[in-house]
Amino acid sequence: MNNISLKRKAKVVLLKGLYLFFIALFCTLLLLLSTFGWNLWNRPEANGADKLIKLEEQLKAHVFKLSNQIGDRSVFDYKKLEAAADYISSQFSSMGYAVDFQTFETEGKDVRNIIAVKKGNSKPEEIIVVGAHYDTCFNPGADDNASAVAGLLELARDIIDIDTERTVYFVAFVNEEPPFFQTDSMGSVYFVKHSAQDKNNIIFAIILEMIGYYTNEPNSQRYPPFLGILYPNRGNYIAVIGNLNSRNLTKTLVSEFKKQTDFPIESLIDIGLFQGTDFSDHWSFWQQGIPAVMITDTSFYRNPFYHTQKDTADTLNYTNMASVVDGLSAVLLNMANKK
Repeated sequence: MNNISLKRKAKVVLLKGLYLFFIALFCTLLLLLSTFGWNLWNRPEANGADKLIKLEEQLKAHVFKLSNQIGDRSVFDYKKLEAAADYISSQFSSMGYAVDFQTFETEGKDVRNIIAVKKGNSKPEEIIVVGAHYDTCFNPGADDNASAVAGLLELARDIIDIDTERTVYFVAFVNEEPPFFQTDSMGSVYFVKHSAQDKNNIIFAIILEMIGYYTNEPNSQRYPPFLGILYPNRGNYIAVIGNLNSRNLTKTLVSEFKKQTDFPIESLIDIGLFQGTDFSDHWSFWQQGIPAVMITDTSFYRNPFYHTQKDTADTLNYTNMASVVDGLSAVLLNMANKK
């Protein structure tokens, strides 16, 4: 082989190497860019109406009490966990609910799911569960998950005096956070298993998980790889996450929500590919084949204070929270009375 042939071969190898390098670089950049939202034209968050001012104040009071006054709420800080449980149960009681507890042992301590029941009229055997966990992961937990507990309480307040055809369970779950997440010590796992044993007919569940953090800053919303191509660039909306078994529930909830409010809402049907889509109590219902959705501000894909000491009451947007809860209240009533 002469020198000219060797040089040509070396040139071909070099060009192929450069080609593969740039292909790899392009794919890496595309992967990175796809974790940001590409929709730059999504409408800004809706402004809360004057009628929601009272709701906004009530949501803020709940969050402040749970996060800034009580603080870290877990079996590892048992007195604060119990203080949170007492506060939640007292709020349900003050609305007129009879409160039940599901008590079980974790780490040598008795922990409690807190249940308030709105009995249905014509279809009392059909149960809708609305839930949120009240424990935290070694931090004040304003967004995660005092915001959702506040929403749970105000949804319960909204329908206490309104007749519903189906029964609604409002449940504050314990032990959602690590190290109990997706174990038998998880409060929602315990609840679902015992509901099955009692042959309760849960037709679907709506789980509230972090509903308080919103921002209009550009590039403030992140996603798992490739999802950003389809979704907004700004973290100014509420999201509904379902699985394949919950796709009809997801579609119905989003459709009903849009009829009630112009607050931005997005949805995703999870097929097991994306991180974080099963990171809450809806997972426990999915495991038993029960349709369930997570209502969320997208957690660590948006909120920079997730699982830190900076997750405090002053970081949340209560005007937007009120819009979300108000919309969900109307949705819940429609679905509890749907023929």
